Amino acid sequence: MIRNALLLLFFLRIFSLQAQNTSTIRGVVKDKIKGELITDVEVMLEGEANSITTNNLGQFAMVVSITGDYILQIYAPDYNPKRIPLHLVGNEIDLGVIFLERDITVEKEINLVNITDDELLDDEVNSNALALLQSTKDIFLNRAAFDFGQAFFRVRGYDSQYGEVHLNGLPMNKMYDGRPQWNNWGGLNDVIRNQQYSNGLGASDFTFGGILGNTNIDLRPSGLRPGTRLSSSISNRTYSGRLMATYNSGVKNEKFAYIISASRRWAKQGYIGGTLYDSYSVYGSFEYLLNEKNIISTTAIVASNRRGRSSAITEEVYEIQGNKYNPYSGLQNGKIRNSRERNIREPLFLLNYHHESKGLRINAGLGYQTGSYKRSRLGYFNAPNPDPTYYRYLPSFYLNSPIGANYESAIQAKEGFVLNPQLDWEKLYKANSSISQGGEAAYVLYDDVIKDNQFTANITSNIDVNSHLKVDIGFTHKRLSSKNFAQINDLLGAAYHRDIDTFSETLNDTSSDVNKFEEDIFNYNYNLNVSNTAMFTQLNANYNKVKVFVTGKYVLDNFRRNGLFQNERFLDNSIGESEQIKFSNWSIKSGATYTITGRHWVAVNTAYINRAPVLQNIFINPRENNAIVPDLQSERITSVDASYFLRMPKLTGRLTGFYTRFQNTTDVNFFFVDSGVGSDFVQEVLTDLDKLHLGAELGLEYQLSSAVKLSLVTSIAKYEYASNPFVTINFDTAGASEDLIDVSGSKFLGQSAVKGYKLAQGPQKAISAGIEYRDPKYWWISGSANYLGNNYANISTITRTQSFLIDPETQLRFTDATDENVQKLLKQKPLDNFYLLNMVGGKSWLRKGKYISVFASINNVFDTTFRTGGYEQSRNGNYGQLKQDNLSGNPSFAPKYWYGFGRTYFLNFAFSF
Repeated sequence: MIRNALLLLFFLRIFSLQAQNTSTIRGVVKDKIKGELITDVEVMLEGEANSITTNNLGQFAMVVSITGDYILQIYAPDYNPKRIPLHLVGNEIDLGVIFLERDITVEKEINLVNITDDELLDDEVNSNALALLQSTKDIFLNRAAFDFGQAFFRVRGYDSQYGEVHLNGLPMNKMYDGRPQWNNWGGLNDVIRNQQYSNGLGASDFTFGGILGNTNIDLRPSGLRPGTRLSSSISNRTYSGRLMATYNSGVKNEKFAYIISASRRWAKQGYIGGTLYDSYSVYGSFEYLLNEKNIISTTAIVASNRRGRSSAITEEVYEIQGNKYNPYSGLQNGKIRNSRERNIREPLFLLNYHHESKGLRINAGLGYQTGSYKRSRLGYFNAPNPDPTYYRYLPSFYLNSPIGANYESAIQAKEGFVLNPQLDWEKLYKANSSISQGGEAAYVLYDDVIKDNQFTANITSNIDVNSHLKVDIGFTHKRLSSKNFAQINDLLGAAYHRDIDTFSETLNDTSSDVNKFEEDIFNYNYNLNVSNTAMFTQLNANYNKVKVFVTGKYVLDNFRRNGLFQNERFLDNSIGESEQIKFSNWSIKSGATYTITGRHWVAVNTAYINRAPVLQNIFINPRENNAIVPDLQSERITSVDASYFLRMPKLTGRLTGFYTRFQNTTDVNFFFVDSGVGSDFVQEVLTDLDKLHLGAELGLEYQLSSAVKLSLVTSIAKYEYASNPFVTINFDTAGASEDLIDVSGSKFLGQSAVKGYKLAQGPQKAISAGIEYRDPKYWWISGSANYLGNNYANISTITRTQSFLIDPETQLRFTDATDENVQKLLKQKPLDNFYLLNMVGGKSWLRKGKYISVFASINNVFDTTFRTGGYEQSRNGNYGQLKQDNLSGNPSFAPKYWYGFGRTYFLNFAFSF
């Protein structure tokens, strides 16, 4: 790999046209209103890789060896970028004093995480990566974050695990699912604004990166504006109120600087009923300048987030209760109580070293994170299901009866659901306190708990070999110890809980007392131990009009489970350590940019990536045993993107085409199924699953006048299954042998015929047209009209296997299960396309050196009802049962959908000095 890279560089060195003329561009940058010098301003020629910053006198002098027409961009945080057309012919250009105006729309960027956080309703659907895009200036990515996010749009259809987030250079993506946990620093918008973002497959100087892009959040006080900022917000989204305060000392005596920041967010319930919000965040960072080249810093973040979750619902439930309905909550003693709360508190501590000298930059860091992640739920034992949307309680159950529709009972069920749609807490307490229970719990509120302790070490070096060559080197090591268990939260009036599996009457732990009490660990208890070691090297070359890079990465992964309960259903492999699972993978990516002129350039990037499966897809059923997914393979990703960039004085834009193929992916799902081979709670394992993502992105921005800006953004893509994966179902064998699907505990179902079906990765078509007006008197308003379509619910893979065609009574194929009838029954239908209008605006004042600002946004102005995603239920796993369920047109096990917010607002007041 290195030999090929060196040959490529030699080729470029020999045949590239060397510039004959050198131009020098000079200037001084000042604040337009205050007249103060601005330091650390980024100065660069658009389309060129190198940039410089202004010194402590606000001065810059850029020496370049290129000719032609270029745009000089001058950028500083909280200011509007200045774009100056230049004609370079080996001349001296003195721009004199350049005045920057304060960006009156900066509140929009500061509050982006607040806005997108509204859409991240639950971990099961929290897989978009729009919060990654907070700092980007790219018009397409900016619009994707602000306008498409409410519809669960995913850039290029990628899950957030394919984008990396770093804090002070340390990777923050979770080892369990590969995704960043934004709640770990949620609410700290003031201190996470200094971000470095690389898009897609482009080169990054701090990591090899993911195919979605990479963000490094620099938390050091010296990189943020000094002073005090106070803000208050009100909203009707996930929280109703927020208070935030931040103080940055600035660099004192050229030796040290520090920041403290805190925020509080709360709501009795958000837009969706019963979704409480209770969160606080505290941040502190101290930076010490050893000398002009060396800096050390320490950072501590404590963010606690407690919020009520909501559920996907069927169309039947939506038609009766509407899009704000949440079956997880109900009243207890006149107060709203949610049975499905999520509580995250994972403090984070960082120690960093930064060195910068001529031609060399070194960043090193140590990180430690601890804490807990809890998700509550109701367990019921030999008792009726407490969920008010349980299929037996709804009208469709009576309409789809195998003995014929019962309309009278369906009407009664509907009336009962209209009158009592919420979770009945009083009924649960009454059941638990009945004499027949004898103190034993029929219902238990418990937490699924994850307690992680993770250590991370990272070092990167950026070496300027000469004016043409740069080398980046990085090393990262992560080690995770994760405790996983269920813990009784509330016995709901009962005296104790009997810890057995009610279906098989077997013990969840043979070595402890069967009776459990509040705060006791029960049901399951195990540890996961994971380590990850990664190294990358990157070579960058810049020769006149051609810029190239080549990056290589090598990764070692180790996984192991250690069971702490001996489960009676899995006596032989539930307790003790599993075998160690090891992966070693290499990856490579490369890219080239060719500058046609200073205002037009093209870029092509490619990547071939091998990566281990994420931890959640390693073990089949880690709560009960050590079983590992058989024939585990590394996931293989092949990706390419090509872009054309346009940078005219008034018109800027980017057009990108992309192609990505995911191969050998693995997925594990849990559900109850009535399949052609039998009925049971199963763990469904998918292997050899391929996916295809291809499409195009366009972003255009036109400065119509000094006050008016127009924009057009579109994404047209296709995301689909590209193979027919193998499906195996797993289950326990504790029941009677005649009731088992297979006495071995697993059943291979062959391939699932899903190739060509669409992936549930958000809208595959998105178009937005926007207009923005900035008034010289420091107020602004913008609006965007958005169209989103070609969105799909996630399909059931087990219904696309041959077992779906088998009659469970005769073990023969259903006589009417013709190819035509089966295709009709399993036809994938897109979700409805829809339009959204969003409005954003603000006003700022400067009074005696103090800034006062107001920011407001209204999303979905016309209160459009739309579905953001969903999934097919897998309960009806055979043709006959699914056909019967669909006869009335109102199936009991219809797909479940998430519904987007209607008209919502966000209003923020800020005061800074």
